Amino acid sequence: MEYPGGLREDGLPAVLSDPARLAALEASGMIGSAPEQVFDDLARLAVSVTGAAISAITFVGQTRTYWKSVPHLPYGGVENWQNAVGDSFCYFAVGANGPFVVEDAENDPRTAGHRAIGPWGVGAWAGFPIITADGQAIGTMCVIDANPRRWEPPELESLAVLARAVANEINLRISLSVAQSALHSAQNALAVSRDLARSLQDSLLPPVLRPVPGLDASARYLAASGDVEVVGDFYDLFHARGPWWTAVLGDVCGKGTEAAKVTALARYTLRADAGDHLSPAAVLDRLNTAMLAQRAPRYLTAVQATFRTTPAGAAGRLCTAGHPPALIRRADGRVQQAGVPGTLLGIMPTVRLTDVRFRLAPGELLFLYTDGACESRPDPRSPLPHRPIFDEEALARALAGTHGMDAAATNAHIADVLAGHHGGWASDDTALLSLRVPPRP
Repeated sequence: MEYPGGLREDGLPAVLSDPARLAALEASGMIGSAPEQVFDDLARLAVSVTGAAISAITFVGQTRTYWKSVPHLPYGGVENWQNAVGDSFCYFAVGANGPFVVEDAENDPRTAGHRAIGPWGVGAWAGFPIITADGQAIGTMCVIDANPRRWEPPELESLAVLARAVANEINLRISLSVAQSALHSAQNALAVSRDLARSLQDSLLPPVLRPVPGLDASARYLAASGDVEVVGDFYDLFHARGPWWTAVLGDVCGKGTEAAKVTALARYTLRADAGDHLSPAAVLDRLNTAMLAQRAPRYLTAVQATFRTTPAGAAGRLCTAGHPPALIRRADGRVQQAGVPGTLLGIMPTVRLTDVRFRLAPGELLFLYTDGACESRPDPRSPLPHRPIFDEEALARALAGTHGMDAAATNAHIADVLAGHHGGWASDDTALLSLRVPPRP
Protein backbone atom coordinates (compact mmCIF):
# COMPACT_ATOMS: atom_id res chain seq x y z
CA MET A 1 0.00 0.00 0.00
CA GLU A 2 1.29 3.47 -0.89
CA TYR A 3 1.26 6.34 1.59
CA PRO A 4 1.65 10.07 0.85
CA GLY A 5 4.88 10.28 2.87
CA GLY A 6 6.35 6.95 1.86
CA LEU A 7 7.59 4.21 4.20
CA ARG A 8 10.03 3.92 7.10
CA GLU A 9 12.76 1.32 7.14
CA ASP A 10 10.44 -1.06 9.03
CA GLY A 11 7.88 -0.84 6.20
CA LEU A 12 5.36 1.25 8.16
CA PRO A 13 4.13 4.71 7.04
CA ALA A 14 6.81 7.39 7.44
CA VAL A 15 4.20 9.84 8.73
CA LEU A 16 4.08 7.86 11.99
CA SER A 17 7.43 9.47 12.85
CA ASP A 18 6.58 12.96 11.61
CA PRO A 19 7.47 15.47 14.41
CA ALA A 20 4.44 17.67 13.69
CA ARG A 21 2.08 14.73 13.97
CA LEU A 22 3.71 13.49 17.17
CA ALA A 23 3.51 17.00 18.66
CA ALA A 24 -0.22 17.11 17.88
CA LEU A 25 -0.66 13.69 19.48
CA GLU A 26 1.18 14.86 22.60
CA ALA A 27 -0.94 18.02 22.78
CA SER A 28 -4.12 15.95 22.69
CA GLY A 29 -3.33 14.42 26.09
CA MET A 30 -4.57 11.04 24.86
CA ILE A 31 -1.33 9.02 25.06
CA GLY A 32 -1.82 6.31 27.65
CA SER A 33 -4.97 7.91 29.07
CA ALA A 34 -7.76 5.86 30.65
CA PRO A 35 -11.22 5.33 29.13
CA GLU A 36 -13.76 8.15 29.39
CA GLN A 37 -17.54 8.06 29.14
CA VAL A 38 -17.75 10.47 26.22
CA PHE A 39 -15.49 8.26 24.06
CA ASP A 40 -17.08 5.00 25.22
CA ASP A 41 -20.50 6.36 24.23
CA LEU A 42 -19.24 7.18 20.74
CA ALA A 43 -17.71 3.70 20.39
CA ARG A 44 -20.97 2.05 21.44
CA LEU A 45 -22.84 4.20 18.95
CA ALA A 46 -20.46 2.99 16.21
CA VAL A 47 -21.40 -0.62 17.01
CA SER A 48 -25.08 0.33 16.99
CA VAL A 49 -25.02 2.00 13.56
CA THR A 50 -22.76 -0.55 11.82
CA GLY A 51 -23.75 -3.81 13.53
CA ALA A 52 -20.06 -4.63 14.04
CA ALA A 53 -18.90 -6.81 16.92
CA ILE A 54 -16.30 -4.36 18.27
CA SER A 55 -15.60 -0.67 17.97
CA ALA A 56 -12.44 1.05 19.15
CA ILE A 57 -10.97 4.52 19.47
CA THR A 58 -7.18 4.43 19.33
CA PHE A 59 -4.30 6.87 19.25
CA VAL A 60 -1.27 5.94 17.19
CA GLY A 61 2.22 6.94 18.24
CA GLN A 62 5.58 6.37 16.60
CA THR A 63 6.05 2.86 17.98
CA ARG A 64 2.91 2.13 20.06
CA THR A 65 -0.86 2.16 19.56
CA TYR A 66 -2.85 3.34 22.60
CA TRP A 67 -6.40 1.99 22.97
CA LYS A 68 -8.54 4.75 24.43
CA SER A 69 -11.92 3.06 24.23
CA VAL A 70 -12.99 -0.50 23.51
CA PRO A 71 -16.17 -0.69 25.62
CA HIS A 72 -17.04 -4.19 24.39
CA LEU A 73 -13.86 -5.67 25.92
CA PRO A 74 -12.84 -5.73 29.61
CA TYR A 75 -10.50 -2.92 30.57
CA GLY A 76 -7.14 -4.23 31.70
CA GLY A 77 -5.45 -0.99 32.70
CA VAL A 78 -3.45 1.56 30.75
CA GLU A 79 -0.37 -0.64 30.41
CA ASN A 80 -2.36 -3.53 28.94
CA TRP A 81 -4.29 -1.29 26.54
CA GLN A 82 -1.42 -0.60 24.17
CA ASN A 83 0.61 -2.62 21.71
CA ALA A 84 3.29 -2.30 19.05
CA VAL A 85 2.14 0.03 16.31
CA GLY A 86 2.36 -2.73 13.68
CA ASP A 87 0.20 -5.16 15.69
CA SER A 88 -3.12 -3.65 14.58
CA PHE A 89 -4.64 -2.11 11.46
CA CYS A 90 -4.93 1.36 13.01
CA TYR A 91 -1.81 2.74 11.37
CA PHE A 92 -3.32 2.22 7.90
CA ALA A 93 -5.86 5.04 8.29
CA VAL A 94 -3.33 7.29 10.03
CA GLY A 95 -0.72 6.71 7.34
CA ALA A 96 -3.20 7.44 4.57
CA ASN A 97 -4.81 10.35 6.48
CA GLY A 98 -8.09 8.94 5.20
CA PRO A 99 -10.47 5.99 5.52
CA PHE A 100 -9.19 2.44 5.37
CA VAL A 101 -11.83 -0.22 4.67
CA VAL A 102 -11.26 -3.98 4.40
CA GLU A 103 -14.12 -6.41 3.75
CA ASP A 104 -12.09 -9.65 3.74
CA ALA A 105 -8.87 -9.20 5.70
CA GLU A 106 -7.32 -12.57 4.91
CA ASN A 107 -7.76 -12.19 1.16
CA ASP A 108 -7.33 -8.45 0.70
CA PRO A 109 -3.80 -7.95 -0.77
CA ARG A 110 -3.24 -4.96 1.54
CA THR A 111 -3.74 -7.03 4.71
CA ALA A 112 -3.29 -10.69 3.76
CA GLY A 113 -0.88 -12.28 6.24
CA HIS A 114 -0.94 -9.28 8.58
CA ARG A 115 0.02 -10.27 12.12
CA ALA A 116 -3.07 -8.55 13.57
CA ILE A 117 -5.54 -10.91 11.88
CA GLY A 118 -5.00 -13.90 14.17
CA PRO A 119 -4.79 -12.29 17.64
CA TRP A 120 -7.67 -9.89 16.97
CA GLY A 121 -9.74 -12.27 14.86
CA VAL A 122 -10.13 -9.66 12.13
CA GLY A 123 -12.40 -10.72 9.31
CA ALA A 124 -13.39 -7.20 8.27
CA TRP A 125 -12.18 -3.78 9.43
CA ALA A 126 -13.22 -0.20 8.72
CA GLY A 127 -11.70 2.92 10.21
CA PHE A 128 -11.44 6.68 9.80
CA PRO A 129 -8.61 8.88 11.07
CA ILE A 130 -9.05 11.23 14.01
CA ILE A 131 -7.73 14.52 12.65
CA THR A 132 -6.71 17.56 14.68
CA ALA A 133 -7.62 21.12 13.75
CA ASP A 134 -4.26 21.55 12.00
CA GLY A 135 -4.79 18.45 9.84
CA GLN A 136 -2.70 15.88 11.73
CA ALA A 137 -4.02 12.30 11.87
CA ILE A 138 -3.38 11.12 15.45
CA GLY A 139 -5.64 8.10 15.80
CA THR A 140 -8.57 6.10 14.46
CA MET A 141 -12.24 5.39 15.01
CA CYS A 142 -12.71 1.81 13.80
CA VAL A 143 -15.08 -1.15 13.81
CA ILE A 144 -14.11 -4.82 13.60
CA ASP A 145 -16.01 -7.97 12.63
CA ALA A 146 -14.71 -11.52 13.01
CA ASN A 147 -16.03 -12.57 9.59
CA PRO A 148 -15.75 -10.97 6.16
CA ARG A 149 -18.62 -8.59 5.41
CA ARG A 150 -19.67 -5.71 3.20
CA TRP A 151 -19.61 -2.24 4.78
CA GLU A 152 -22.59 -0.30 3.46
CA PRO A 153 -22.12 3.38 2.46
CA PRO A 154 -24.50 4.72 5.19
CA GLU A 155 -22.52 2.74 7.79
CA LEU A 156 -19.24 4.24 6.61
CA GLU A 157 -20.72 7.74 6.50
CA SER A 158 -21.94 7.34 10.10
CA LEU A 159 -18.50 6.08 11.14
CA ALA A 160 -16.90 9.12 9.51
CA VAL A 161 -19.27 11.40 11.44
CA LEU A 162 -18.36 9.67 14.71
CA ALA A 163 -14.64 10.04 13.95
CA ARG A 164 -15.23 13.77 13.47
CA ALA A 165 -17.11 13.86 16.77
CA VAL A 166 -14.07 12.35 18.52
CA ALA A 167 -11.86 14.91 16.79
CA ASN A 168 -14.20 17.74 17.83
CA GLU A 169 -13.97 16.65 21.48
CA ILE A 170 -10.18 16.59 21.34
CA ASN A 171 -9.90 19.86 19.41
CA LEU A 172 -12.24 21.45 21.94
CA ARG A 173 -9.95 20.40 24.78
CA ILE A 174 -6.87 21.62 22.96
CA SER A 175 -8.51 24.96 22.14
CA LEU A 176 -9.66 25.47 25.71
CA SER A 177 -6.21 24.62 27.03
CA VAL A 178 -4.58 27.09 24.67
CA ALA A 179 -7.18 29.72 25.52
CA GLN A 180 -6.65 29.30 29.26
CA SER A 181 -2.90 29.65 28.85
CA ALA A 182 -3.34 32.74 26.69
CA LEU A 183 -5.76 34.30 29.15
CA HIS A 184 -3.19 34.02 31.92
CA SER A 185 -0.12 35.05 29.98
CA ALA A 186 -0.98 37.65 27.32
CA GLN A 187 -2.23 41.20 27.44
CA ASN A 188 -4.33 40.52 24.34
CA ALA A 189 -6.06 37.57 26.03
CA LEU A 190 -9.54 38.78 25.17
CA ALA A 191 -8.81 38.89 21.45
CA VAL A 192 -7.14 35.47 21.56
CA SER A 193 -10.09 33.96 23.41
CA ARG A 194 -12.53 35.47 20.91
CA ASP A 195 -10.61 34.04 17.97
CA LEU A 196 -10.36 30.60 19.56
CA ALA A 197 -14.02 30.56 20.53
CA ARG A 198 -15.08 31.60 17.04
CA SER A 199 -12.77 28.98 15.49
CA LEU A 200 -14.33 26.35 17.73
CA GLN A 201 -17.80 27.59 16.82
CA ASP A 202 -16.90 27.28 13.14
CA SER A 203 -15.65 23.71 13.70
CA LEU A 204 -19.12 22.73 14.92
CA LEU A 205 -20.65 23.83 11.59
CA PRO A 206 -20.16 22.08 8.24
CA PRO A 207 -17.47 23.97 6.28
CA VAL A 208 -19.70 23.98 3.17
CA LEU A 209 -23.18 22.67 2.52
CA ARG A 210 -23.24 19.48 0.50
CA PRO A 211 -25.05 20.30 -2.76
CA VAL A 212 -28.49 18.70 -3.14
CA PRO A 213 -29.24 17.79 -6.76
CA GLY A 214 -32.13 19.89 -8.01
CA LEU A 215 -32.12 22.33 -5.07
CA ASP A 216 -30.48 25.66 -4.26
CA ALA A 217 -29.22 25.64 -0.65
CA SER A 218 -27.44 28.27 1.44
CA ALA A 219 -26.63 28.79 5.12
CA ARG A 220 -25.38 31.80 7.03
CA TYR A 221 -24.12 32.27 10.57
CA LEU A 222 -24.37 35.72 12.20
CA ALA A 223 -22.24 36.16 15.32
CA ALA A 224 -23.49 38.05 18.35
CA SER A 225 -21.81 41.38 19.04
CA GLY A 226 -18.78 41.15 21.31
CA ASP A 227 -19.47 37.51 22.26
CA VAL A 228 -16.28 35.60 23.10
CA GLU A 229 -17.96 32.37 24.18
CA VAL A 230 -18.92 29.41 22.06
CA VAL A 231 -22.68 29.30 21.60
CA GLY A 232 -24.98 26.48 20.62
CA ASP A 233 -26.56 27.52 17.30
CA PHE A 234 -25.87 24.92 14.60
CA TYR A 235 -27.09 23.76 11.21
CA ASP A 236 -26.43 20.81 8.91
CA LEU A 237 -27.51 19.48 5.53
CA PHE A 238 -26.64 15.92 4.51
CA HIS A 239 -27.74 12.88 2.53
CA ALA A 240 -29.90 10.52 4.62
CA ARG A 241 -30.44 7.54 2.30
CA GLY A 242 -31.66 6.82 -1.19
CA PRO A 243 -33.33 9.96 -2.58
CA TRP A 244 -33.79 11.45 0.90
CA TRP A 245 -31.90 14.39 2.39
CA THR A 246 -32.01 15.95 5.84
CA ALA A 247 -31.74 19.60 6.86
CA VAL A 248 -31.52 20.41 10.55
CA LEU A 249 -31.03 23.58 12.53
CA GLY A 250 -30.82 23.84 16.32
CA ASP A 251 -30.12 26.08 19.27
CA VAL A 252 -28.50 24.78 22.46
CA CYS A 253 -29.33 26.67 25.63
CA GLY A 254 -26.38 28.56 27.08
CA LYS A 255 -22.82 29.14 25.95
CA GLY A 256 -19.30 27.89 26.51
CA THR A 257 -17.82 24.41 26.71
CA GLU A 258 -20.96 22.63 27.83
CA ALA A 259 -22.99 24.10 24.97
CA ALA A 260 -20.28 23.04 22.50
CA LYS A 261 -20.37 19.46 23.77
CA VAL A 262 -24.15 19.28 23.37
CA THR A 263 -23.88 20.76 19.88
CA ALA A 264 -21.38 18.06 18.87
CA LEU A 265 -23.56 15.34 20.44
CA ALA A 266 -26.61 16.62 18.54
CA ARG A 267 -24.86 16.77 15.17
CA TYR A 268 -23.36 13.27 15.23
CA THR A 269 -26.51 11.69 16.71
CA LEU A 270 -28.75 13.30 14.09
CA ARG A 271 -26.44 12.22 11.26
CA ALA A 272 -26.20 8.68 12.63
CA ASP A 273 -29.97 8.23 13.01
CA ALA A 274 -31.37 10.13 10.02
CA GLY A 275 -30.51 7.32 7.62
CA ASP A 276 -32.48 4.81 9.69
CA HIS A 277 -35.59 6.92 10.30
CA LEU A 278 -37.18 9.10 7.64
CA SER A 279 -39.48 10.59 10.26
CA PRO A 280 -37.92 13.77 11.71
CA ALA A 281 -40.01 13.27 14.86
CA ALA A 282 -38.47 9.81 15.38
CA VAL A 283 -34.93 11.15 14.86
CA LEU A 284 -35.45 14.05 17.28
CA ASP A 285 -36.98 11.64 19.81
CA ARG A 286 -33.82 9.50 19.61
CA LEU A 287 -31.70 12.61 20.11
CA ASN A 288 -33.71 13.38 23.26
CA THR A 289 -33.02 9.84 24.51
CA ALA A 290 -29.30 10.21 23.76
CA MET A 291 -29.12 13.54 25.59
CA LEU A 292 -30.77 12.07 28.68
CA ALA A 293 -28.56 8.95 28.56
CA GLN A 294 -25.41 11.07 28.43
CA ARG A 295 -26.79 13.56 30.95
CA ALA A 296 -26.32 16.46 28.58
CA PRO A 297 -25.83 19.61 30.66
CA ARG A 298 -27.92 21.78 28.34
CA TYR A 299 -31.28 21.44 26.60
CA LEU A 300 -31.84 22.38 22.98
CA THR A 301 -34.50 23.30 20.46
CA ALA A 302 -34.39 22.05 16.88
CA VAL A 303 -36.20 21.91 13.57
CA GLN A 304 -35.57 19.07 11.13
CA ALA A 305 -36.80 18.49 7.59
CA THR A 306 -36.34 15.23 5.69
CA PHE A 307 -37.17 15.61 2.01
CA ARG A 308 -36.58 14.48 -1.56
CA THR A 309 -36.78 16.20 -4.89
CA THR A 310 -39.73 15.33 -7.14
CA PRO A 311 -40.75 16.12 -10.71
CA ALA A 312 -42.94 18.85 -9.21
CA GLY A 313 -40.23 20.32 -6.92
CA ALA A 314 -39.54 18.88 -3.46
CA ALA A 315 -41.58 17.13 -0.77
CA GLY A 316 -40.96 15.88 2.74
CA ARG A 317 -41.79 16.05 6.41
CA LEU A 318 -40.81 18.61 9.01
CA CYS A 319 -40.77 18.56 12.81
CA THR A 320 -40.07 21.29 15.38
CA ALA A 321 -38.92 20.58 18.93
CA GLY A 322 -39.40 23.68 21.06
CA HIS A 323 -38.20 25.70 18.07
CA PRO A 324 -39.74 28.62 16.15
CA PRO A 325 -41.81 27.47 13.15
CA ALA A 326 -40.22 27.10 9.76
CA LEU A 327 -41.30 29.53 7.06
CA ILE A 328 -42.17 28.72 3.44
CA ARG A 329 -41.99 31.45 0.82
CA ARG A 330 -44.38 30.53 -1.96
CA ALA A 331 -43.75 31.28 -5.60
CA ASP A 332 -46.13 34.26 -5.49
CA GLY A 333 -44.30 35.80 -2.52
CA ARG A 334 -46.73 34.70 0.22
CA VAL A 335 -45.09 33.42 3.44
CA GLN A 336 -46.58 30.56 5.45
CA GLN A 337 -45.56 28.97 8.74
CA ALA A 338 -44.82 25.23 8.83
CA GLY A 339 -44.54 22.94 11.82
CA VAL A 340 -46.51 22.01 14.94
CA PRO A 341 -45.02 23.26 18.25
CA GLY A 342 -43.20 20.41 20.00
CA THR A 343 -41.31 19.73 23.20
CA LEU A 344 -37.73 20.93 23.57
CA LEU A 345 -35.10 18.20 23.95
CA GLY A 346 -32.91 17.08 26.82
CA ILE A 347 -35.22 17.56 29.81
CA MET A 348 -38.09 15.04 29.81
CA PRO A 349 -38.03 11.33 28.85
CA THR A 350 -41.31 11.66 26.94
CA VAL A 351 -41.59 14.39 24.34
CA ARG A 352 -44.40 15.52 22.04
CA LEU A 353 -43.17 15.73 18.47
CA THR A 354 -45.24 15.87 15.29
CA ASP A 355 -44.28 15.43 11.65
CA VAL A 356 -45.91 17.82 9.17
CA ARG A 357 -45.80 17.20 5.43
CA PHE A 358 -44.69 20.01 3.12
CA ARG A 359 -44.20 20.56 -0.60
CA LEU A 360 -42.17 23.09 -2.52
CA ALA A 361 -43.02 24.00 -6.10
CA PRO A 362 -40.53 25.66 -8.48
CA GLY A 363 -39.53 29.08 -7.14
CA GLU A 364 -40.52 28.22 -3.55
CA LEU A 365 -38.19 28.28 -0.53
CA LEU A 366 -38.04 26.67 2.92
CA PHE A 367 -36.47 28.96 5.53
CA LEU A 368 -35.09 27.67 8.87
CA TYR A 369 -33.67 29.98 11.52
CA THR A 370 -32.73 30.25 15.20
CA ASP A 371 -34.39 32.68 17.58
CA GLY A 372 -31.76 35.35 17.03
CA ALA A 373 -33.69 36.13 13.83
CA CYS A 374 -37.03 36.69 15.61
CA GLU A 375 -35.83 38.26 18.88
CA SER A 376 -33.50 40.93 17.50
CA ARG A 377 -33.49 44.25 19.34
CA PRO A 378 -31.29 47.37 19.44
CA ASP A 379 -28.70 47.90 22.17
CA PRO A 380 -30.70 49.01 25.25
CA ARG A 381 -27.78 51.28 26.19
CA SER A 382 -27.98 53.11 22.86
CA PRO A 383 -29.29 56.70 22.79
CA LEU A 384 -31.23 55.85 19.61
CA PRO A 385 -35.04 55.79 19.82
CA HIS A 386 -36.52 52.62 21.27
CA ARG A 387 -37.57 49.96 18.76
CA PRO A 388 -39.70 46.87 19.44
CA ILE A 389 -38.28 43.37 19.20
CA PHE A 390 -37.98 42.12 15.64
CA ASP A 391 -40.51 39.29 16.08
CA GLU A 392 -41.81 36.42 13.95
CA GLU A 393 -44.26 38.66 12.11
CA ALA A 394 -41.46 41.07 11.21
CA LEU A 395 -39.33 38.15 10.03
CA ALA A 396 -42.17 36.87 7.84
CA ARG A 397 -42.53 40.34 6.27
CA ALA A 398 -38.79 40.47 5.65
CA LEU A 399 -38.89 37.04 4.00
CA ALA A 400 -41.78 38.16 1.80
CA GLY A 401 -39.51 40.98 0.66
CA THR A 402 -37.10 38.40 -0.80
CA HIS A 403 -39.62 37.30 -3.45
CA GLY A 404 -37.70 35.97 -6.44
CA MET A 405 -34.32 35.78 -4.69
CA ASP A 406 -32.22 32.61 -4.57
CA ALA A 407 -31.19 30.97 -1.28
CA ALA A 408 -27.96 32.93 -0.76
CA ALA A 409 -29.54 36.28 -1.62
CA THR A 410 -32.45 35.50 0.70
CA ASN A 411 -30.12 34.90 3.64
CA ALA A 412 -28.11 38.02 2.80
CA HIS A 413 -31.26 40.15 2.68
CA ILE A 414 -32.50 38.82 6.04
CA ALA A 415 -29.06 39.50 7.55
CA ASP A 416 -29.18 43.08 6.23
CA VAL A 417 -32.68 43.65 7.61
CA LEU A 418 -31.65 42.34 11.03
CA ALA A 419 -28.55 44.54 11.06
CA GLY A 420 -30.64 47.55 10.14
CA HIS A 421 -33.04 46.84 12.98
CA HIS A 422 -30.49 46.32 15.76
CA GLY A 423 -28.13 48.99 14.48
CA GLY A 424 -25.03 46.79 14.51
CA TRP A 425 -25.59 45.34 18.00
CA ALA A 426 -26.64 41.68 17.74
CA SER A 427 -27.84 40.36 21.10
CA ASP A 428 -27.63 36.70 20.06
CA ASP A 429 -25.96 34.50 17.47
CA THR A 430 -28.22 33.62 14.55
CA ALA A 431 -28.21 30.70 12.10
CA LEU A 432 -30.11 30.85 8.80
CA LEU A 433 -30.67 27.97 6.37
CA SER A 434 -32.58 28.32 3.08
CA LEU A 435 -33.60 25.58 0.64
CA ARG A 436 -35.10 26.70 -2.69
CA VAL A 437 -36.45 24.87 -5.69
CA PRO A 438 -35.13 26.82 -8.68
CA PRO A 439 -37.84 28.27 -10.94
CA ARG A 440 -38.32 26.56 -14.24
CA PRO A 441 -37.12 28.40 -17.36
